[in-house]
Amino acid sequence: MGSEKQGFIWLSGLLFLHILALSTAEVLYYEFFLQESQFTKLCSTKSILTVNGSFPGPEIRVRRGDTVFVNVHNQGNHAVSLKWEGVKDSIDGSNELIQPGRNFTYEIELEDEIGTLWWHATSAWAAATVHGAFVILPAANEDYPFPAPTSDQTIILGEWFREELTEANQTIAPGSADAYTINGHPGETYGCSNDTTYEMQVDYEGLYLVRVINAIANETMVFGVASHSFTIVGQSGAYSRRSFTNSLTLAPAQVVDVLLCANQNVGHYYITARPSSGAHITNGILRYTTTSSLI
Repeated sequence: MGSEKQGFIWLSGLLFLHILALSTAEVLYYEFFLQESQFTKLCSTKSILTVNGSFPGPEIRVRRGDTVFVNVHNQGNHAVSLKWEGVKDSIDGSNELIQPGRNFTYEIELEDEIGTLWWHATSAWAAATVHGAFVILPAANEDYPFPAPTSDQTIILGEWFREELTEANQTIAPGSADAYTINGHPGETYGCSNDTTYEMQVDYEGLYLVRVINAIANETMVFGVASHSFTIVGQSGAYSRRSFTNSLTLAPAQVVDVLLCANQNVGHYYITARPSSGAHITNGILRYTTTSSLI
């Protein structure tokens, strides 16, 4: 009887929080412009399809229970549609092909999703460059069910192809990537002096909520930060039971939210991402920017 009563109280508490979230929900609007943009990586320049000229694309940042309208203008050369990965119940229009020169407005109605999701083009060739994070913060009257982070950071693991990803090969998934990227940066492991390296700056003893998205179509990725460990607190738009690990293994399209405590000696540490096959390791830098008076 006691366990049934506890279960009822727990469910009642969740329902109360859900009602509170709905009472403070907002309606937000985003404008996405699909367009061809020139990018230089691996010592060569090519044109890629982007959203608002960035790779990865812009981040959507809302709160639990909000309604989001995303007006997508297709200024590219081919029809494209977007998918809102992990959104449970919404009129997302993922089957709506947006023809060149046209626009379409997606309506995303959030319910109990919380944490990190992501969006991407539905075709494999476009998804390699057309994708971004969908961050869902707690409602205004909610707290995290874990220690409040100093700040949060989104990390998207992506891929880069030397070949042009065009309409001619859009019906099949791209083959093996020529490089992998962390937030669009290949890092220093590919032998091109022009390639940039992603850098995450932290304060000593800061606690960071790191949202890691594997946007790579056909590779399981292993992600880690030298000398640092993670506390897993969420996966694919939901809180999860806390667990501890020194590295993350993310299947294609998987999203994991972790806490990272910057508690090592002040300096800089390599961030690494590699496919489980071991080829083409890419790197970033975790850099401490302040010191503690106790050091």
